[in-house]
Amino acid sequence: MPRPRHFHPKPDPRAHEGLWLYGIHAVRAALANPRRKVRRAVLTQRAADEVGEKLLARVRHEIVDGEAVGRLLPQGAVHQGVALQCEHLPGRDLDEVLSATRRDAHADASAPIASRRIVVVLDQISDPQNTGAILRTAAAFGVSAVIVQDRHSPPESGTLAKAASGALDVVPYIHVVNIARALEQLGERGFWRIALAGDGDASLKEAMPEGDVALVLGSEGSGIRRLVRERCDAAAFIPIDHKMESLNVSNAAAVALYEFRRG
Repeated sequence: MPRPRHFHPKPDPRAHEGLWLYGIHAVRAALANPRRKVRRAVLTQRAADEVGEKLLARVRHEIVDGEAVGRLLPQGAVHQGVALQCEHLPGRDLDEVLSATRRDAHADASAPIASRRIVVVLDQISDPQNTGAILRTAAAFGVSAVIVQDRHSPPESGTLAKAASGALDVVPYIHVVNIARALEQLGERGFWRIALAGDGDASLKEAMPEGDVALVLGSEGSGIRRLVRERCDAAAFIPIDHKMESLNVSNAAAVALYEFRRG
């Protein structure tokens, strides 16, 4: 009688390996960020040429083919031939970040994006694609920080970093325990807090302040929670055609941030 065969699951080679980032822009930004601790990079020769020798000099790296890169990452990851093993970014303190951006604004008051500080507050936006797109827009418009709650927000991941196209290592991504309390702290520091909502009392242009501003965005399903909205100074809407009920939250963030900078 043949002895029974026992099949043991193959260990996941990615287990306990830290964080894997992928994509040219995400990896270049991570390597350029002195706060990011990096372990190793695995990439094709073409990707290595795009990342550049100067950045790659910071990390141990090896040249492989595209399939070898893909085996290190989740199935379907659009890696562009490069993967970077690294540590999660250390946490940032909101007061420290705001103080630094105030110093930067005073140092170069002539810069068009230095005229006011902008903070984006995300209330229970859990989709890493949306959050990543908002981070990318935030970097483009010189936002001081993006604030999310510890719960109900996407953690730092390769998916988030790829969607942010490098912005995760550019814009401080700050986790807080309580969004409502964070808004109170922003108010104490002179920020005008605007909740972006379809049923707002005024258009975004009408509600725009002259000084520092915190833009609060909620999930597309439930919107901004009541206690969070009560901590805001105004609720504003983006005028759109009646044929469409609303905008995707990342699109709405882009419109609002452009309006703030244009104003």
